[in-house]
Amino acid sequence: MDMQWSAEDQTFREEVRAFFEEKLTPELRRTGRLSTSVYADHELGMKWLRILHERGWAAPAWPVEHGGCNWSVTQRYIFTRERVAAGAPRLSPMGIHMVAYALIRFGTPEQKGYFLPRMLSGEHFWCQGYSEPGSGSDLASLQMAAVDDGDDFICTGSKIWTTHAQNANWIFCLVRTAKEAKQQQGITFLLIEMTSPGIEVRPLVMISREQIQNQVFFDSVRVPKRNVLGEIGKGWSVAKYLLEFERGGSAYAPELQARAADLARAAAQQPADDGGTLLQDPSFAAKLAALRIRIDVLETLEFRILSATSRGQSVGTSASMMKVLGTELSQHLTELVLEAAGAHGLVFQPHVTVPGGPIFGYTAPADGYLSGEVWQAIAPLRYLNERAGSIYAGSNEIQRNILAKAALGL
Repeated sequence: MDMQWSAEDQTFREEVRAFFEEKLTPELRRTGRLSTSVYADHELGMKWLRILHERGWAAPAWPVEHGGCNWSVTQRYIFTRERVAAGAPRLSPMGIHMVAYALIRFGTPEQKGYFLPRMLSGEHFWCQGYSEPGSGSDLASLQMAAVDDGDDFICTGSKIWTTHAQNANWIFCLVRTAKEAKQQQGITFLLIEMTSPGIEVRPLVMISREQIQNQVFFDSVRVPKRNVLGEIGKGWSVAKYLLEFERGGSAYAPELQARAADLARAAAQQPADDGGTLLQDPSFAAKLAALRIRIDVLETLEFRILSATSRGQSVGTSASMMKVLGTELSQHLTELVLEAAGAHGLVFQPHVTVPGGPIFGYTAPADGYLSGEVWQAIAPLRYLNERAGSIYAGSNEIQRNILAKAALGL
C-alpha cells in the first residue's frame, strides 16, 4: 500500500482547497467549527448542500451517471480531509450517504430518476425509519405493519430516534408486510412521503436539550406499492446493504485528528494547578498522546480499507470495525475535552454554539455573556451528544458480535 499522495492527488487537493476558500462563508465556517453534534444546523446544512450541488460535488461517491464525480477512492478521502480542515459543515447522511446507495443498487429506473436528482438538489430531505420502541438493536423484531390494499399498503405503527424527522419530507422505513417464522423475512423496505395523511412527528428532547431525535407515528398511512425498494418481503437484504454505508461509509480519522489538535492547542493555553499549562501536566499529556496514537492507528486502518475498495472489494465487516473504533475514540476525545474544560465545562451555554436542533427550555443571556472560552461551552454538549455514538447504527456490542461471527468464525 503506497502511503504517499500522487502528483495528481496533490493537484486535486489544491483544487479542493481553493474551492473551500472561495465558497465557505464565515457563517458556514462557524457552523462547521461550533457544531455540537454529528448533525449540522438544518438550514445552514442545506445552504452548503446547494453550493456543493452547483459545483457537482454534493455526492462524490455516486456513479457519474447519477450525478457523482469521477473521483478515485483516494480523492474522496482527500476531499473529506480538506472539508474538515476548512471547517465546512457536514451534510445530513440520511439521503445522499445512505438511502441513495440502496436506491442505486435496488431501485427501478423510475425510482432512481425521480428520487436521486431531488436528493442532490435538496428538494427532498430524508430521515430513517428503522428503530421502534420495542425494536432497537434487535431490529428484525420490528412490528410496524403494512397491510396490502390493492395498489397500496396501509401502514400503522411508530418509529423512534428518527433524526431530523421534523425537517424531513421523506422517510425510508422497514415495515412488516407478512408474519414469517424467521423474523428477517416478511420485512419490506418502503419509501414514505412525510406529508401523507396520518403521520405525526413528536419531538424527543435529548439530554443536551436539543431536538434532533423524534418519534414518528403512522395511523393508517396509505403508501403506493411503487414506493417499495427492492422486493416485497425482502427488505432485510436492502437494509443490510444500506447499513454498510451507515456504519463504515465515511472516514473517522480526519475529523478526530483535527479535534485532537484543537484540544492540544487549547490545553497549551489552559492553566494547570502547578502554575504550568494543562498540556505540560504529565498525566493529561500522556492521556492525550495515547489517544492521538490510537487515532493514527485508525487512520492506517482506513487507508487499508481505501486500498481494498479502490480494487473493487466490499467494505464488508470492516464497516463494523470502523464503527466501533470511530465512535469509541470520539467518545474518549469528548471526555478529555470536558476534563480540560474544567469548571467552565459544567456551565450550560448553548447560545455561543451551533446546535443540531432547537434548544428546549433555555433562554440566552441578554448580554451574550460567556463563562470561559467558546470551546469550553461546546465541550459538554458534544460530550452528551457522543454518548449515543456507540448505540446508533447498531450498538457496538452488536458490531462486536458481527465481527466475532463473520470475521473470526466464532
